[in-house]
Amino acid sequence: MKYLFGFILFMMIASSCNESHFLKEKPLSIYTPENSLVTLQDFQGAVNTLYNKTRWLFHEQTAHERYMFWYGTDLCFGAADYYANSRLNNYEATMIPTEPGVLNFWRYTYAIVNQSNLILSRLKSSGLSDNETTAIRGEALFFRAFGYRILANLYGGVPLLLEEITSPRRDFVRATRIEVYQQAKTDLIESVSLLADIDNVKDGKISKQAAQHLLGEILISLEEYEEAISVLSSVINYPAMALMTERFGTKIGEPGDVCSDLHKTGNQNRSTSGNKETLWALQWDYLNFASTAGDERPRMILPYYNAINITVEDETGKKVTTPAFHLTAEKGGRGIGWAQPTYHMTHGVWTDDTDLRNSSYNIVRDMRIDNENSPAFGKWFVADGFVSQTDTIRMWYPFFMKVTGDVPEELWEKDSNGNPKLTKYGEHIVMSNTTSSYRETYVFRLAETYLLRAEAYLAKSDVENATSDINVVRARAHAKLVKSSEIDIDYLLDERLRELSFEELRMCTLCRMGKLADRNKKYNPLSGKTIKDYHNLWPIPFSEIESNVYAVLEQNPGYTN
Repeated sequence: MKYLFGFILFMMIASSCNESHFLKEKPLSIYTPENSLVTLQDFQGAVNTLYNKTRWLFHEQTAHERYMFWYGTDLCFGAADYYANSRLNNYEATMIPTEPGVLNFWRYTYAIVNQSNLILSRLKSSGLSDNETTAIRGEALFFRAFGYRILANLYGGVPLLLEEITSPRRDFVRATRIEVYQQAKTDLIESVSLLADIDNVKDGKISKQAAQHLLGEILISLEEYEEAISVLSSVINYPAMALMTERFGTKIGEPGDVCSDLHKTGNQNRSTSGNKETLWALQWDYLNFASTAGDERPRMILPYYNAINITVEDETGKKVTTPAFHLTAEKGGRGIGWAQPTYHMTHGVWTDDTDLRNSSYNIVRDMRIDNENSPAFGKWFVADGFVSQTDTIRMWYPFFMKVTGDVPEELWEKDSNGNPKLTKYGEHIVMSNTTSSYRETYVFRLAETYLLRAEAYLAKSDVENATSDINVVRARAHAKLVKSSEIDIDYLLDERLRELSFEELRMCTLCRMGKLADRNKKYNPLSGKTIKDYHNLWPIPFSEIESNVYAVLEQNPGYTN
């Protein structure tokens, strides 16, 4: 009995010590990578998250932070904080390692990289077929390259993460900027080989041509100009791609031009509008509660016009103060003037009167006072001298109508009979919460592909071909064609402002080219006073350096942790 009892006790102790088995979690009611990435539908959901994280980076992070793609450049400055050392109006005060925007852009962009790595790692052991794996892998590789493109452009060399992170790490080291671009190139070359052509994908999905467009930019960053020209030419010459040169889309029967048509609601998607210029447009449906925030560039960029009051003498000689304007759909909804375009953007880049991008349909420089209760009703706000009564920093400056779409009927104000309320000029009065563009958002379109190829030609000192590509874009806008003797890198950057203002991530473009400091000094009335050459790269966030205790995460030159 003693030996039997001892044997049983030994077996119980031995079996109870299998801690790895005993402590192994069995997640039956929560999602983990092991049980949530199994089917094709699971992986497609993970890819959809990449699109959503990109929208977050563009539109849904903290308001003033997401506009750091445009603030503090030759494009615009912080008008709401004009007199404060904030919003990049003072680079020495706000472009520092502890600035929240610097950290959040780092984290949100790495969130795209990490989600891509999760998908790529789990695909290796998935049971998906080769055909099912192809498209998923192609998109994941694209987004990883897209994330590293933003990180390398803004911060220079950053840690290269190529596998799923499964445990806490505090030992990151920076790769060089060139190594990061090289990885993006590697990812995109494979992505191009896996993705379908643009005429065979749904609206908003990444295509082979979108990946080639991004690859072209990466190759320019690597100074591989011949390769860049070749891959960008593949996009330009693809039969389903073309610049839009004639009126099209939802507003074709209304006053406008082809350049204004490009930015009207419903005209960004290829399948619904016939827009052959779109390479990639982020999708959004304002009636879909899963789309928590749209593109609020109208709120940011349009002036705070509905807050303008003017004082005028009535017919009796009494001074009367009234609002000047109704809040209307035709004025783009409610702007609050956070970001005023620089004088260079509103006036300096426009060299001829024929350029459609500077037409009254695209940049509004004067409006009739439409408040019928004002003695000044019907007069022109600028031409008749009323602009002198208001703040021209935030309240009034030229309207860039390309940032708006069309305000949906659901947001029009209605009378008791359900009919739209109209101004005396027939404009639809809208509710005060009309702050979005209510449309899809361009990320890449073909006009930029031409300008990227022009940049590659220019870097090779092939000014003739660079001029030819720039003139293709100018010809569509009915602008005067330029001579090769006029073309240099600054002219190219001005052309990007004319064509891509508030579309391209201007901060990324200028940091990539090393032109952020130079262009700010020339054209930004606020940040140009404090920006230094070292600001051509953003600082590495201090909290990332501080928490990286097992390796040294080097700070960029010029910054103090």
